[in-house]
Amino acid sequence: MIAGGIDLGGTKIEAQVFGPDWHMVARRRIDSPRDYSALVAAMADQIAWVTATAAAPVPTGIAAAGLVNPATGLALTANLPASGHPFPADIATAAARPITYINDCRALTLSESTFGAARGLSPVAGLILGTGVGGGLAVGGRLVAGPGLTRLAVGLTGRALTPPQVAALRATDAGAAQVWDVWVVFVAELLLTLTMVADPAAIVLGGGLSQMPGLTDALTRGLRTAQLPGFSVPQILLAQGGDASGARGAAYAAWQEATHA
Repeated sequence: MIAGGIDLGGTKIEAQVFGPDWHMVARRRIDSPRDYSALVAAMADQIAWVTATAAAPVPTGIAAAGLVNPATGLALTANLPASGHPFPADIATAAARPITYINDCRALTLSESTFGAARGLSPVAGLILGTGVGGGLAVGGRLVAGPGLTRLAVGLTGRALTPPQVAALRATDAGAAQVWDVWVVFVAELLLTLTMVADPAAIVLGGGLSQMPGLTDALTRGLRTAQLPGFSVPQILLAQGGDASGARGAAYAAWQEATHA
């Protein structure tokens, strides 16, 4: 085995172990505790499982939503009971070994630019479209250091439509169609900003909202409309790795850190 990756979300913690060809050879999923001490212990338990499965303390990365203040080491996250705590340091202490901790959208971008939908393209931007929007940028296979649909629906229609409802109703319901159209414009403007700043060859989409039917085509049209006449737009792609992308990206980041130290 070459590396381990852990995808840490608000409801689940999935650990994965990867072989030399970077294919996943084993996975283990547990529920995410709602208490900080229990969460740290659960992370240490998953790292121990990775080590046992790999039969060695292989480089192990963690992909999680939110940020870590580089000056203080304190976490800031909306979906975990870890804000204000030195989360990465506490995990490393509990596991009694070093770990690599990166933002989940950066892990997605690294994974998809190296192994997935945007393999061979550079630069590559990645977006996770969920309750919020997160992003990452990879150049040459290495990382370079939003709008809410339901809130839009409430503001535009007075109805708290969920993203799946907007996706399902947009062809037959005028209100849902309006919410969809406005959201596409907002996201297309975000994509245009990424395009103007980084000029990516591709933008890879992950997260729950990325699975809405017709999304890549709609965003490609929206981006072309927003772009200046005569200028090209990047490919809009769906992440191939699915649930594996975050863990695989974290594992690859840990492997890169270990082998290039």
